[in-house]
Amino acid sequence: MSQPAQKLRLGALIALVVGSMIGGGIFSLPQNMAARAEVGAVLIGWAITAVGMLTLAFVFQTLANRKPELDSGVYAYAKAGFGDYMGFSSAWGYWISAWMGNVGYFVLLFSTLGYFFPVFGQGNTPVAIGCASLLLWAVHFLVLRGIKEAAFINQITTVAKIVPLLMFIVIAAVAFKADIFTRDIWGLGNPNMGNVVDQVRNMMLVTVFVFIGIEGASVYSARAEKRSDVGRATVIGFLGVLALLVLVNVLSLGIMSQPELAQLQNPSLAGVLEHIVGPWGAMAISIGLAVSLLGALLSWALLCAEILYATAHDKTMPAFLKKENANQVPVNALWLTNVMIQVFLVITLFSHSTYTTLIYLASSMILVPYLWSAAYAVLLSGRGETYEDAHGQRLKDLLVGLIALGYAVWLLYAGGLKYLLLSALLYAPGVILFALAKREQRQPLFTHMEKGIFSCVITGAGLAAYGLYSGVLSL
Repeated sequence: MSQPAQKLRLGALIALVVGSMIGGGIFSLPQNMAARAEVGAVLIGWAITAVGMLTLAFVFQTLANRKPELDSGVYAYAKAGFGDYMGFSSAWGYWISAWMGNVGYFVLLFSTLGYFFPVFGQGNTPVAIGCASLLLWAVHFLVLRGIKEAAFINQITTVAKIVPLLMFIVIAAVAFKADIFTRDIWGLGNPNMGNVVDQVRNMMLVTVFVFIGIEGASVYSARAEKRSDVGRATVIGFLGVLALLVLVNVLSLGIMSQPELAQLQNPSLAGVLEHIVGPWGAMAISIGLAVSLLGALLSWALLCAEILYATAHDKTMPAFLKKENANQVPVNALWLTNVMIQVFLVITLFSHSTYTTLIYLASSMILVPYLWSAAYAVLLSGRGETYEDAHGQRLKDLLVGLIALGYAVWLLYAGGLKYLLLSALLYAPGVILFALAKREQRQPLFTHMEKGIFSCVITGAGLAAYGLYSGVLSL
């Protein structure tokens, strides 16, 4: 894992961050946002997101610099600050969020192809799921060839996917109409959307999903050529992606009205560009989306395997997950990840889960890892650890950590009870792997505090299972 041939430079780390964040979410952003909020609430929501996510980016940057011995980011911070089970839960939730997002990407990719080939439908027809499965295993065997080679391909696809987005921004800026943008700023003409606070809350999980991957460089901190590049890649990648997301979303609201955007089929960015320039616009965006999704699928395949490997290497997960092949790829971790993706692709076929449902569930699973990372930053600066001769920096980092922690708590509220319960249902089975790891080390399963936390998880999982059985909850 530490051989020179496997080291990643700043450019590769930035590409991993950008490539992980720019997947399918940005191409569906106009419809996803318009279905939940009008212009005023969208602007407020982006302002909250910009501050919250920027503080999270600074949290990951600070922790990478202050705790260089803690590799693999999200998981390691939770474990160092709050114990083995919290560390395991962060790794488990992050891993599930990553591969669940990939399931959503597969659905969106073939939904896009359905624009040209009706047999793919909304991306969840038998033909679409069959083709998605073939693509899944093609990516699997590509990653098995080696982390460095896959990371290089990701840099190429990251550049390729940004081109159609920049093209859209330029064309949309020219076609932007202020009278459309200001027609119903607060959504008063559509009372079903609720008040401004409700609109802002309803759009939050969408913004979380498009920023998942902000911690990508931290996950690869052990492979970075320079440790200082980890934090720089995180902040640079975040600022670049934020600019693209806000421009795409805001400019779309000046091209078509909120009701029109809300009715578009995803990828809605294709519909917006088609509205401006005609069919070739939809074709261009669809090609860009295909490239974007292929790059994102590759990025997340890498991240999923890496997070399982790291937890197994440090004995939080069972030892079989740290096995590597001749190319130093965590082979068992990769197999487990892609088997789970395959299982959920089949479930999608029978449950008819949409892209939006899948991204909401993926977003809800990442909230706990983000919360524990922010909490650890507060803990570190609060007790002054590593800040012996930097009092001013300590206070600054404490403030940033508190804002990030408040943002993470707000996201849990914004996500709502449904996704909190469904998350508990996905967190609960993870205890099997946690128990196997503890048995290998001949250690007790839980501390007293961890028993209480796990009891809450089991209770939530039970309520979610009953809700799904009774029809109160649905995927």
